[in-house]
Amino acid sequence: MTPAGFYETPSDRVRIRVSGDFKSQESIREIGIQADGRLFRLGDIATVERGFADPPTPRMRVQGQEAVGIAIAMNKGGDVIQLGDRLRAETERLQKQLPLGIDMHVVADQPQIVRQSMNLFMSSLAEAVLIVLAVSFLSLGLRTGAVVALSIPLVLAVTFLLMAIFGIDLQRISLGALVISLGLLVDDAIIAVEMMVVKMEQGWDRFRAATFAYTSTAFPMLTGTLITAVGFMPVGLARSGAGEYTFSIFAVVSIALLVSWVVAVLFTPYLGYLLLDAEKLHHQAQQHEEETYQTPFYRRVRATIEWSLRHRWLVIAATLIAFAAALAGLGLGVQKQFFPASSRPELLVDLWLPNGASLKATETASRKVEAILAEPEMKRSIKYFASYLGNGSPRFYLPLDQQLFNDNFAQLVITTHDLAAREDLKRRLEERFADAGGEWSSLRTRVLRLENGPPVGFPVVFRVSGEDLGELQQLAAAVASVMRANPHLKEVNFDWNEMGKMIRIDIDQDRARALGVSSQELSAFLNSMLTGVTVTQMRAGDQLVDVVARAAGDERSRISALADINIHTSSGRYVPLAQLAKISFALEDTVIARRNRLPTVSVRADLLDGMQAPAVTAQIDPLLDALRAQLPPGFRIEAGGASEESAKGENSIKAVMPLMLVGVITLLMIQLQNVGRMLLVLLTAPLGLIGVALALLIFQVPFGFVANLGVIALSGMIMRNSVILVDQIEQDEKAGKPAWEAIIGSAVRRFRPIMLTAAAAILAMIPLTRSVFWGPMAVAIMGGLIVATLLTLWFLPALYAACYRVRPVDARTAGAAAKV
Repeated sequence: MTPAGFYETPSDRVRIRVSGDFKSQESIREIGIQADGRLFRLGDIATVERGFADPPTPRMRVQGQEAVGIAIAMNKGGDVIQLGDRLRAETERLQKQLPLGIDMHVVADQPQIVRQSMNLFMSSLAEAVLIVLAVSFLSLGLRTGAVVALSIPLVLAVTFLLMAIFGIDLQRISLGALVISLGLLVDDAIIAVEMMVVKMEQGWDRFRAATFAYTSTAFPMLTGTLITAVGFMPVGLARSGAGEYTFSIFAVVSIALLVSWVVAVLFTPYLGYLLLDAEKLHHQAQQHEEETYQTPFYRRVRATIEWSLRHRWLVIAATLIAFAAALAGLGLGVQKQFFPASSRPELLVDLWLPNGASLKATETASRKVEAILAEPEMKRSIKYFASYLGNGSPRFYLPLDQQLFNDNFAQLVITTHDLAAREDLKRRLEERFADAGGEWSSLRTRVLRLENGPPVGFPVVFRVSGEDLGELQQLAAAVASVMRANPHLKEVNFDWNEMGKMIRIDIDQDRARALGVSSQELSAFLNSMLTGVTVTQMRAGDQLVDVVARAAGDERSRISALADINIHTSSGRYVPLAQLAKISFALEDTVIARRNRLPTVSVRADLLDGMQAPAVTAQIDPLLDALRAQLPPGFRIEAGGASEESAKGENSIKAVMPLMLVGVITLLMIQLQNVGRMLLVLLTAPLGLIGVALALLIFQVPFGFVANLGVIALSGMIMRNSVILVDQIEQDEKAGKPAWEAIIGSAVRRFRPIMLTAAAAILAMIPLTRSVFWGPMAVAIMGGLIVATLLTLWFLPALYAACYRVRPVDARTAGAAAKV
């Protein structure tokens, strides 16, 4: 096996191969050993056998049987569903060629999970399309609704094309973004076609009505569309793990909204020109013998708007009180959350033995759990499971919190049949591990669902950092005591802080030097005796097998025999180890974790179901202030876990908020060209929080990162309606109408399109409320948009009238101006 060199000739390189490399175990047994002038075979004085590494190395088991795992990753830009189909066909082919007793099992089927998620979201998308179509047809009629309905497949087709061009794949985030944008992409089409219908009812021909819809609404709609897209900007530009995870929301929604505007200003007027019957619409309006906006319904709407203007300060005060109450409700009544748990059917079971435990002990504990999983009441919930001894599972799921190699750790990945089976199995396992008999008291167990978003690990974590290890451990114990007193936590533990067993050999250096034995030589000799040392390799086919020399098994397994091990001296004699050194037993820190170069102990805990990590962290953090006040110099206590990751995500969004505000203000100034009106529109942006707080409280939904994204996007939706209304008021004032009538008339005319677009956006969110991941965002947007839409139509006119000190006009002037 050792290189023997080569000859370099003018034309060739000729290598030299020396025979004598090992081909089998028998060739190793035949090695000649010379001792005391005599020659012996190695097989006469040693046992030569072939086997697995001992002590064992980290390995894998499937369904309780030894296994070799093969992890397959998809190339960038590939189709994971096609990959799954090809892998399935290939494994079926290979299975037929394998010897009896060797089987292939799938233990993590990402293509199948993606297929199920795609089917779920495609059905949600189809439901959202049907809901939007129903809103269009029921509210606008057959022909008018058809104009809006035809814009949906056109917008979606162009959006899919652009997603393909920009390399945006269809996955959980992008599909959810499509459902979110579906309720928004018909807004411009509804506004355009509604304007055409109104003008045709007033007697205009199709061409004139179509061109008026284009010229009067195109630019305000573009501003509103861009404002809505800019509202999603913090999601797309956030520099954090959470921002990277949700980037597709910004990209897909922006593409869909811009495409919907192009369709609304170019194709919708043309479709309206082809499909709408101007004479019929005008005839229907004449049959009512009333102007379009003088029907009983619109007169009631007009009366309520006029009341809000006359009682403007009452309306403004009530809105401010409701806003303050919403902020209080969000702060005190709504739990905070980072990301919701995944809806995947897998469960993870983590087993931690005390520091210093051997892999054999870990395997014994893992087999006990495997035996539990084989019980009938457990087995009926399980499709298959895999055990990983000495390390965690490979990354089969992007947000997986991977574990490093550790002999005292094992992880089981259990795939259940569905979510109900997952929750039933989780409950049963937790009950078994909490058995009062103490069967599992010697190790730490943890049963957890998969996470969404960036991996967090333990949800509640407090880190204690400092140089002095003794002081550090005492402070960590004090923090743990505070955490254990919280009724919402369970299994409070440390990432390190446990002592491991150790044998200390204190060498008598004078005696060792007299015998010609150094500490280095002694360490190497003990290592070769107890652990073994690789002396060479044997070639077995295309494999190289290490040849390890070590003491016999009984000599290596008995700690009591350590003192009697003979040490070879420079004079050729052997002396027992006890004559050279003092042997004692002690404990030591097996792990010292550092963070920013400081020793750091993380005190961690799991949550009882029903509580969210940021809320519990906020309860505990003030209780640690007394400890912080007494910390020695150089020590600190800080929060980690989900609360820290949530803060990182929120801070990454806050960092982009100024850019979003600059974009919104720029667009508003270009459209309104008036600082006062721009401020009016901006003041309506946070009003959605009233509805958000109300919806979250009613449905008991936590406010997390995903819901926060919905609130930010909601502000853009609200300003979209506000800017169109304010722009309409300005146009009416420029046309010579009194300010009082301009405000009321604009609100009345904008009532139907604003309500229709809001209804489409709100109802399109219904399919998402069933999603574990998107549910909080859908509830937040639905609640916020309902309240904000009403406030846009009543609060914004009152605020406008208050800011510009608009007074009522006399009845005669009002009557003349009312014919809009």
